[in-house]
Amino acid sequence: MTSTGADEFRANTTIGFDTPGEILRTREVMVPHIAGLRRAWQVIYTTKTTFGIPVASSGIVLEPVASSGGAIVETPVVVYCPTFHGLGGRCAPSELLVDGNEPDSSSIAAALVQGWTVAVPDGVGLGIDGAGPHHFLAKKAGARAVLDLARAVVSQPAEGRIEAPVAVWGYADGGRVAAAAAEYQPAYAPELDLRAVAAGAVIRDPGALINNLDGGPWSGFAFAGMVGLARAYSHLPVDHLLTDAGMRAVQRASEADLATLLVEFLPPLAAWCERPDPWNDPVWNHILTRENLGTKTPLVPVHLYHGLLDGLVPIESGRELFAEYTSRDVAVSWSEFDVTHLGAADLGVPDVLTTFRAGFARPPRHQGPNPTN
Repeated sequence: MTSTGADEFRANTTIGFDTPGEILRTREVMVPHIAGLRRAWQVIYTTKTTFGIPVASSGIVLEPVASSGGAIVETPVVVYCPTFHGLGGRCAPSELLVDGNEPDSSSIAAALVQGWTVAVPDGVGLGIDGAGPHHFLAKKAGARAVLDLARAVVSQPAEGRIEAPVAVWGYADGGRVAAAAAEYQPAYAPELDLRAVAAGAVIRDPGALINNLDGGPWSGFAFAGMVGLARAYSHLPVDHLLTDAGMRAVQRASEADLATLLVEFLPPLAAWCERPDPWNDPVWNHILTRENLGTKTPLVPVHLYHGLLDGLVPIESGRELFAEYTSRDVAVSWSEFDVTHLGAADLGVPDVLTTFRAGFARPPRHQGPNPTN
């Protein structure tokens, strides 16, 4: 459960068979400390889970001071996918931006000062009371939340808005979500005028990441990954490996932000499971294999970047995805920097902006119908 207090705006909403990407409600908010911002509003919109269940999701839309022609008509839209902030509690990006505590504010501001509208999805399971925990590492749910927020933003008739070009950007888990959006967009949202995608420090293989992080200083990420994927695949027997202590730990973790996860869930997964390597259990091996990126072909240019000294997401992860996209004839580019995980997040920004400017300068491609698969 996501604990956001008695906020009726964030109350869970039962969704029937509404079209994904429809806005259910909005409210204007103040967002401090963001350069280039004219106004902002939080949104509740419709999307789907990994297995197609309609759900309400939340996000925030930031309108730039300087936009094309001084208006928002045809203003390019960048959907920014933040890094992982936690499984629950007050850690949804749309809340942290209002609080002035969003760690990715500088990247968001970099897009705003270009005159681009920035839409930030919270992701399935965050920002909606009772909907958690966050479906962390679930690529399809993450991609749908991104693409449906883009649909919601570019299709609104208010103030004369018409269909606008879209780009998607993210780093680390956000980079994983951005790359997933590129892979799923041709089938799920072909009507979107998607021009480019940028993804840094991409988690291509979550099973390898969990194995790599387990037992180390970042074990909390491994535990959070298992909790998030268990939520996304709750129709499968995903809790059969948990001990009684593990069941209680999952309940606590489901409401925890990142700082709490890293401190309270430092022990290896063996502390919570019946076996020391749960990622090799047949059920979990099936889930983790399904979650690999690089199994579908993006139709738009993709820019990948990574730090050589990344101790959280090894650079091999990004290189493997680059190689897979290259083999699929994707228009993919690559940058690497002789820095750590956080350093590459900053140094990669200029290349991202260059990629998007080139994408927005191209004429729109042919758009297909909307199957909402």
